[in-house]
Amino acid sequence: DYLFSILTGYMDAPAGVEIRDGLYYNPYFPGGAISMAKALFDGLVEYEDGTPATTSQMAKDVTTFLSWAAEPEHDDRKKMGVKAIIIISILTAFSLWLKRN
Repeated sequence: DYLFSILTGYMDAPAGVEIRDGLYYNPYFPGGAISMAKALFDGLVEYEDGTPATTSQMAKDVTTFLSWAAEPEHDDRKKMGVKAIIIISILTAFSLWLKRN
């Protein structure tokens, strides 16, 4: 959420807020002044499926990719978890059946 807000939060500084040269106003950044220029603009890329290339959509794509890149084993862990639950369920059912008989 923080990265998405930083990428989409660039705006003109409100009245009374002075921003030095080379800095940009972003209310989501601590202090409001950030050195990174706005990196995403509407229509910057073209999606093959016709999805509109809005700043919000591109920021969502960037944050989703960074989330995946930070934890690439996430999908394998989920698959292993499903397998473990299935095996434990079968073993529980079998042990309950053995106890009754």
